[in-house]
Amino acid sequence: MRTELTNGFGKVYLTIEYQAAGPWVYNNWIGYQTFVGIAAGANACLRPLREHACAYLLNDNRQVIGPWDHAVEWIVTDWAPRAAAQGLTHFANVVSPESLAALSAEAMQVGLSEKLQMRMFSNIEEAQAWLRKAHLGA
Repeated sequence: MRTELTNGFGKVYLTIEYQAAGPWVYNNWIGYQTFVGIAAGANACLRPLREHACAYLLNDNRQVIGPWDHAVEWIVTDWAPRAAAQGLTHFANVVSPESLAALSAEAMQVGLSEKLQMRMFSNIEEAQAWLRKAHLGA
């Protein structure tokens, strides 16, 4: 089941979908991200992770516009401990390397290093391969 979150202008800024073939929860973030939207989206992705006892998150930031530094501390100190407590172990983050969003992701990666296994990727195929490898225990 796919979930779509919309901003105050009615535009979809995040789609969340459990992909059993992975298996992982796939988050596709779109456009500019506000703190409120990031918090709502991050919290919303906890549900499919929990419902499917899923340890893997594929977070796609390739369509994000601008930085989201304003949410990094909250993700690291609030969201990540809750996600890890319910079983999340691997977090693959796909970014466009030249984007400001990539800088925010790098800051988040540093903060999450003690809570989750997080890696950044510039293409989605490599991120999927890393999650599959983790799932298969290789």
